[in-house]
Amino acid sequence: MKTSHIVSAFFLATATLMSGCANTDTRPQSSYQSASGVTYGVIDNIEITRGGGDEIGAGTVIGGVVGGVLGHQVGGGSGKDVATVAGVVGGAVVGHQVEKQNRQQDTYRIQVRLERGGYQTVTQGISDLRVGDRVRIENNHVTRY
Repeated sequence: MKTSHIVSAFFLATATLMSGCANTDTRPQSSYQSASGVTYGVIDNIEITRGGGDEIGAGTVIGGVVGGVLGHQVGGGSGKDVATVAGVVGGAVVGHQVEKQNRQQDTYRIQVRLERGGYQTVTQGISDLRVGDRVRIENNHVTRY
């Protein structure tokens, strides 16, 4: 199998995994920000998200490469090509899942109703924020004031 086919299969697998990472939040977002870069508002909603995100990381890449190498060792002729592609895809999926579990930590999506109208959503680690707290948003980080 040509190297270009292996590379193409790897990029196809990566694109497939990344397609599930789209932001589906349709709530209105405010573009207002004060001159100092600080906005103020009240926490409207807090959602817990597990794992800290679904980014494609080193685990996905390494898994795809290892899977491709192992798949290339199986079969002969066109069967070897199919096994290599399947190894790349399967290795990338397994590598992604292993990396996700190793990074497992809680993050919080905090929706803030801004004083000047609209909403802003920030994802961060949290300790003591609650719905109804008056907060400030600076550098994409929410703190109580």
